[in-house]
Amino acid sequence: MNRAKVGLFALMFSSSVAHALETTGRVWKNPSCGCCKSWISHMASSGFALDVTEVDQSALNAVKRQSGISDQHASCHTAQIGNYTVEGHVPASTVKRLLAEKPDAIGLAVPGMPAGSPGMETSGAADAYDVLLIKKDGTSEVFEHVPAAGQ
Repeated sequence: MNRAKVGLFALMFSSSVAHALETTGRVWKNPSCGCCKSWISHMASSGFALDVTEVDQSALNAVKRQSGISDQHASCHTAQIGNYTVEGHVPASTVKRLLAEKPDAIGLAVPGMPAGSPGMETSGAADAYDVLLIKKDGTSEVFEHVPAAGQ
């Protein structure tokens, strides 16, 4: 194989490995939380492979604190994807945007559990909500606004 082909192969392989690393991660959740399971399924259907660790609430709170998630940004589960923390019911498309843009931040959060967010789908209307970018100093800003649906 000539050097150009070897170089192209190496570039394609390293790009594939980098993409695989960004679409894998770990999620911590309470064993009894069904909406977390639904969010994990949503992520899987969008190409993410998340290892699941079920922990009690005190251990989950410790993961949140260690990951830089404050009480005001907290939700029911915490994930590490790529180099970022993803807190709560963040849409997979928004996580993909985060991974593509690579902001200098802790990660994303959807505080609480808004109706209609991934994993929180209901037969009724979906609430509008904001996906927050959590900065390294603990402050946040709106990364993406998700409008209400069905109203």
